Amino acid sequence: MHILIIDVGSSSVRALLFNEKAQLATNMIARRTHQMITKDGAGFFPILNLQTCIEQCIDEILQHPLASNIQAVGLTTFVGNLVGLNAEGEAITPLYTYAETRSRDELHLLQSIYTSSNAYYRTGCPHHTAYAPSLLSWLKRTDEILFKQVEKWVDLGSYLYRKWFSIDAPMSYSCASWTGLLNRVNLQWDTVWLDALELPIERFPHLADYHDVLVGLSSVYASRWPKLANVPFYLAIGDGAAANVGVGALDEQAIAITIGTTSAARMITSRLPDVSNGLWSYRLDKHHHLLGGALSAGGNIYKWLQSVLRLPEDADALVLAQRNKSHGLSFVPSLAGERSPRWNPFITGQIQGLRLETTAIDILQAALEGVALQLAAVIEQMPSTSSTKIYASGGALSASIAWPAIITDILGKEIYLIDFVETTARGCACLVLSHFGKRVLTEFERLPTKIVTPSS
Repeated sequence: MHILIIDVGSSSVRALLFNEKAQLATNMIARRTHQMITKDGAGFFPILNLQTCIEQCIDEILQHPLASNIQAVGLTTFVGNLVGLNAEGEAITPLYTYAETRSRDELHLLQSIYTSSNAYYRTGCPHHTAYAPSLLSWLKRTDEILFKQVEKWVDLGSYLYRKWFSIDAPMSYSCASWTGLLNRVNLQWDTVWLDALELPIERFPHLADYHDVLVGLSSVYASRWPKLANVPFYLAIGDGAAANVGVGALDEQAIAITIGTTSAARMITSRLPDVSNGLWSYRLDKHHHLLGGALSAGGNIYKWLQSVLRLPEDADALVLAQRNKSHGLSFVPSLAGERSPRWNPFITGQIQGLRLETTAIDILQAALEGVALQLAAVIEQMPSTSSTKIYASGGALSASIAWPAIITDILGKEIYLIDFVETTARGCACLVLSHFGKRVLTEFERLPTKIVTPSS
């Protein structure tokens, strides 16, 4: 059997085939890149363009001979996204994302509601522009006509399934938890926020677990994808939750670090976790929580420095060679504002300690250290012991030889660097397969790993 996994990241879309052991079944990966619109505080995607990229990836992967034996489809997406649909089910807004900061002024206006109603405990989400309350309040204030035309607010996964199945598709608990509008205790839409925003609950999809499936593509898509016409599609899973599963960080004995475009540190737990000190609490499913923190900084900082400083091709190796050098710099990597640990969307990036002898490599080293220090600040707030394992993965991390070493030095303990780029897609495959009665091994030993230790 084979599983088709659709992995929608914030910078690219991938379609991959996995076998029944959650191993990549082929080296072929259908891939399309896309770009978020970020001008003047915006953070959105034109939804039709993104839909086209996703569907083109599916078209391509279905040409592979192994696609004739697909028995399930899984979907994992970047989360903290919403798109508004009209009465006909057509998108009339872009796909707003966690990167939207145009709603910053709403934070002050909504602060009293957030504090007095104990919203942090109920939703597990800090008060920040990354979440839907401020976004929806901002849109209502700045474009009330458009706001009133929206009949349903859905996430990307629900939007795609509505298109492909021509039904009122649900949103998973996993994806809903990233909006800041899900009550994490009773797994219902949070009525306190909906009342404050004057939004009836009917404006949102009904909720279900990711292992609920949809079967029977609409005639249009059944004709386009006959191999998937009667294959079960599992509801979307948040990419952060899938990434933890993909590296084998399945309980409180393991923390997963991911550095892609942005970065995060996360832990899966079956207990309702404490969310003090700037952490968030999302959902993997009905029985499992995802505790952690996410940064607005990651590979985007490296990419920015490459552009601005015109770094040499061997810049990463040069950082590794001098990583014990005292460069005297302090780099605050908050170029896109800050999420964890202080959740301040108004903060900007800073470089302190510049001297005439400061080099571009010094600045790059300080930037990598800055991201690592913020991740360490998140991890310090999480329940852990000396035996807690640290798993590290992500495209930006895998592309660097210096960053893993810097992280181990700052954490003061070894990390298990996963030498497998598609960990998010693999985690989604593991979760889908678990509902096929397949015993899927997800321990880190089953993936190629490198143990990185702190420098002496």
